[in-house]
Amino acid sequence: MSLLEIREETVGYSGTTVLRELELTIENGERIALVGESGSGKTTLLNLIQDRLGKAAALVPQELGLVQALSVFHNVYMGRLHQRSVWRNLRNLFLPAKSDVDLVRPVLEKLRLEEKLFTSVGELSGGQQQRTAVGRALFHPGEVLIADEPVSAVDEHQAREILAAITADKPTVILAMHDRALAIEFADRLIGLRDGAVVLDARSSGMKPGDLDDLYRNVDI
Repeated sequence: MSLLEIREETVGYSGTTVLRELELTIENGERIALVGESGSGKTTLLNLIQDRLGKAAALVPQELGLVQALSVFHNVYMGRLHQRSVWRNLRNLFLPAKSDVDLVRPVLEKLRLEEKLFTSVGELSGGQQQRTAVGRALFHPGEVLIADEPVSAVDEHQAREILAAITADKPTVILAMHDRALAIEFADRLIGLRDGAVVLDARSSGMKPGDLDDLYRNVDI
């Protein structure tokens, strides 16, 4: 059984159509990268997928959605707030339990953030904040991870580390990607958007970044 099927859907905001007549099937275990120029509808499609999957999916939004005054631990722990009791969540807000710290710590080690465990997010660099948001999604119990440009604020080496952690931890991954080479490297399926429609849906094996040039015809590349 497919994870998600979208049939002849039109999606938009405030009366403006962004994506039209979508036809898309997503299977469990796929690693998908959405590619296309800015404004092509990648974020809109991610939002639709996340809305359909609900709590089964962990999300890394482009705006991150971190609480700046709270620590890295607290922001990552939020990935499981919905699974915990109100009492447990309140206790961890003021006095984190060792058992929960021990659950969060391995996630941060994968992202090289373990030394920032109790540092306020507002004190972090942009790249560290992005890694914290990824950590929150990895800590989420859902088996699907949806991320909107999850490595845009880090260098290429860190990007590969983050993408490796994501694809190792979550069986199904759906990413909006700006870097075409990384999209090809870490995804097994590419979905290309242009002019409000899916114009490419293909396996990434054997592809090169130049094969996607038609998706960026309005961009100086």
